[in-house]
Amino acid sequence: MKLFDPHGFGNSAISYAGLLEKIEILRSMLRWAPKLERADIEKLLNQANVLRDEVMQLSRKERFVEAAAAAPEALDAAGGADGMDAAETADASPSARRRRQALIERSFVFEGIFGDNPKLLAALEIAEKAAPTDLPVLIDGESGTGKELMAKVIHANGLRADRPYISVNCGAIPDNLLESELFGHRRGAFTGAANDRKGKFESAHTGTIFLDEIGELPLSGQVKLLRVLEAHEIQRVGSDEPIAVDTRIVAATNRNLRQMSEEGRFREDLFYRLSVIHLTLPALRERRDEIPLLLAYFGDEAAGALKRRPLKTTPKLRDFLLTYAYPGNIRELRNLIYRLSCLAGDVADVEHLPDDIRPKQGASSASSLPAVPGPSDAEPPGRPMTLSDAKRAASDEAERAFLERGLQETGGTVAELARRYEMNRSHLQMLLKKHGIRSKSFRHQDGATTDKDE
Repeated sequence: MKLFDPHGFGNSAISYAGLLEKIEILRSMLRWAPKLERADIEKLLNQANVLRDEVMQLSRKERFVEAAAAAPEALDAAGGADGMDAAETADASPSARRRRQALIERSFVFEGIFGDNPKLLAALEIAEKAAPTDLPVLIDGESGTGKELMAKVIHANGLRADRPYISVNCGAIPDNLLESELFGHRRGAFTGAANDRKGKFESAHTGTIFLDEIGELPLSGQVKLLRVLEAHEIQRVGSDEPIAVDTRIVAATNRNLRQMSEEGRFREDLFYRLSVIHLTLPALRERRDEIPLLLAYFGDEAAGALKRRPLKTTPKLRDFLLTYAYPGNIRELRNLIYRLSCLAGDVADVEHLPDDIRPKQGASSASSLPAVPGPSDAEPPGRPMTLSDAKRAASDEAERAFLERGLQETGGTVAELARRYEMNRSHLQMLLKKHGIRSKSFRHQDGATTDKDE
């Protein structure tokens, strides 16, 4: 979809009035359906499907604008409780927000939402510049950070946007079928090859092929892929006839291909061929400004998929969702929202979270770490403290001590603390709120009065 300036919404090429007019025309034509040929009826049904897609795109655009507009308020609410000045909570990163707004004003095509994290914006700007070219692109980052989405962004913003987009998971193809899957085969080339078959590269001719998990490709497959990059042609299994292919290659991995090439597990020449344009997607824990946006976006998406009202959360659950580390990144957050939307009634609470991540009673306080494992007053009788509980409590205690020491050293200035430790400021604000730390308590005081547990 195309992001756009919400103030210019009235100038959108797609409007509700226009869609309603199309719907009325289709309804009038469908009244005569019994007199139409089957081909004509199928054509009308296809038009209805296209119309539905347009409605969904427009709906998602409006949801994005609403979520984006609410994001600064959500972040302020998350971090404002620590007692910071209005000046400190104003605009944490104006230059980043200007960069983000510039992407939107340039009609940058992006299916989904994004915040103003500098690392992510840098990756998006690289994608925007690389998209109109045919240069290979290598995307790396942790699992669940949106590498395939970025590949689609590059395709959608390029000159091949109306051509095929073919996705291949290199790690899911057996070694003995890899060549046939990528390059196709001739009839009789091997047992079971009853007919000629196109490979993924032929299917992606004039378009884009996305090679996911490229680091899982065996060395034999890497040699053949290198030939495609160099000669722009393939050979089907069982054939000596070269077939020219004009395919844009975008690859992705959660591995360090440079290190793998140094260790001999990935061809160095292929790495340099693929990484002409190289961009890295930061983990969600490094771009926490997106979490309120993603909660709203996926909450609305889940509501539509499950045919329910949008998810409502208790303050305790929302605090957890805003501060959780998300080792599975955006994919984990999305699945978590779908789970909550499915299991909860009108309002979701921490009890609807999976057991392995659900916060335990009393574990968030630094002073609540018991000397001897035993049942908590707030927990059901007979439930002893587990090792994971102890680890989480110890981690929280260390985290609280780190924040208090940092605020003491910076005189209670949150902005200085964020710069000193290169932390995202909105994330820092959320951590302070999580531990109930007020930055004002550390201003103009000596070290003897900064222990908040006394």
